[in-house]
Amino acid sequence: MRRRKPLPIVEQVAVSSIGAKGKPIALVDGTVAYLDQGVPGDIVDLQLKRRKKGYFEARVLRFHQHSPLRVEPFCQHFGDCGGCKWQNLPYGEQLKYKQKAVWAALEELHLVEPFEFRDILPSPATQYYRNKLEYTFSNRRWLSQAEVDSQKPIADRNAAGFHVRGMFDRVLDIETCYLQPEPSNAIRQALRAFAVAHGLEFYDPRAHTGFLRTLMIRTTSTGEVMTVVVFAKADRPTIEQVMQHLAAEFPQITSLLYTINTKLNDTLFDLDILIWRGSDFITEQLGDLKFRIGAKSFFQTNTEQAFHLYQQAAKLAGLTGQETVYDLYTGTGTIANFIARQAKQVIGIEYVAEAIEDAKVNSSLNNIHNTRFFAGDIKTVLTPEFVSQEGKPDVLITDPPRAGMHPDVVEQILHIQPDRIVYVSCNPNTQANDLKLLNEQYKLQIVQPVDMFPQTYHVENVALLERR
Repeated sequence: MRRRKPLPIVEQVAVSSIGAKGKPIALVDGTVAYLDQGVPGDIVDLQLKRRKKGYFEARVLRFHQHSPLRVEPFCQHFGDCGGCKWQNLPYGEQLKYKQKAVWAALEELHLVEPFEFRDILPSPATQYYRNKLEYTFSNRRWLSQAEVDSQKPIADRNAAGFHVRGMFDRVLDIETCYLQPEPSNAIRQALRAFAVAHGLEFYDPRAHTGFLRTLMIRTTSTGEVMTVVVFAKADRPTIEQVMQHLAAEFPQITSLLYTINTKLNDTLFDLDILIWRGSDFITEQLGDLKFRIGAKSFFQTNTEQAFHLYQQAAKLAGLTGQETVYDLYTGTGTIANFIARQAKQVIGIEYVAEAIEDAKVNSSLNNIHNTRFFAGDIKTVLTPEFVSQEGKPDVLITDPPRAGMHPDVVEQILHIQPDRIVYVSCNPNTQANDLKLLNEQYKLQIVQPVDMFPQTYHVENVALLERR
């Protein structure tokens, strides 16, 4: 048998920066190496795992010196959990590298005309800022290195927590998560304890067997709580036991729901969500506006920062009350309703029909009468005939998913020619690709990064474009 060559080891290398997807960077013989851990300023030994076109992927073997920038992570699960990967960076440094990531994406455009690049807007809270979390129950718990090294039989393989990054069949059991305010941790822990005490089977993602599958918790700044328990089979007596226990233990749950999922995936959009107690929605407040949020609704997960994000979008739109505004990828109409009182009319388009129904309800809830919402694939809805019927937009706001806008949608925007475009994006790289396509007819004027997700590399970005 032919022996594989040992992977090369490079000693005493400085971690120099942070690059794509928040990965630490070191230079090895002038070539970038993306590392599995580290903080700029660390001195490490590396094992080069693989070489790709123009860069290495490497594993840190040893720390010779820790960076003066490094801070102690506040979560006991740091390093094992795939979330909150920047806990060991001070928040000011996190913002610096997010700003740098936005600038790097814009540099790829090779723009020659100047634009205003504003400082990133920090999140008011860096812990307990999320209003929604989804936990997984699994009988395939991720084992710690100490458990593996002990070689002792493992009795408890159940977990209630998050998938280990890159592994669909391994779940890290979470004690305390610092992302969502209470009663989030308490509900998860109580459900886990009840399931263990009563011998309820945690879901097996490989065999697709078991009973308890996932748990979604949504909270609002007004104190409302939604809990959705997802069961893998319709065992009515046991479901009643679980739901009665949660209802008794947590009277503060205002929307206690459940569903049965026998599919091979965890998506809820095609499932019937059933009410156990309370209503099928919770209500959030942004400024003087109220928004109803159902189990399937999209709503920005950092509520307080979402208010500031929408304020930025509204300011850049420069509305006077006379404009027709198109809001593409409107979701549940949060941006559309947020700006409606400053516009003549707002037209929202979204491909998820249920979200459009939520958008209409949110307009009615806030006594807003100058919005209209349409469900369908944007590239087929946004036609010349549609624009002729609904009116040409003076301002177009777009907030697409991470993949950016479909090229056909960009082509339609270029044909419609609104005076201003406000582009809200959760992915500066795909946003930059779209800006490049729009550049022939639109000049980039202002860029405003916004931090929606502290302790992660993700960054939101708002761009204002004006027609040439």
